[in-house]
Amino acid sequence: MILASVLTTNLAILVLAGFIGFVVISKVPNTLHTPLMSGTNAIHGIVLLGGLLIIGLAGNGAFNKAILVIAIAFGTINILGGFLVTDRMLEMFKSRPKPGGRDPDPDPTGPRPGHSPTGDHKNEKHDGTGAPS
Repeated sequence: MILASVLTTNLAILVLAGFIGFVVISKVPNTLHTPLMSGTNAIHGIVLLGGLLIIGLAGNGAFNKAILVIAIAFGTINILGGFLVTDRMLEMFKSRPKPGGRDPDPDPTGPRPGHSPTGDHKNEKHDGTGAPS
């Protein structure tokens, strides 16, 4: 009878924690999702290390080790997924190349003498030596 009461209590706590977590996460603005993912990555890293330490100290119980392996697998998947999502969100803030696929000034030292920085050579006069006059 006591076991059923403890199980019911723990199940009620799990369901309430799920609802509270859903409500809290749904109220987070879009600009805070990346920092929130970084925080959850850190927390799941701690969970993963704790699971690895406990699996080494666990007794011979196969059930305990199976639960720990499942927890470690889910923690690892969550960490990798968090890093992928964070990387994709940070990718949105990087500048994109200009359409046309050509950098207007590929030389980082600046334009060469005798060359127009815009690449417009139509209005230049030449004296026949190949250099603009």
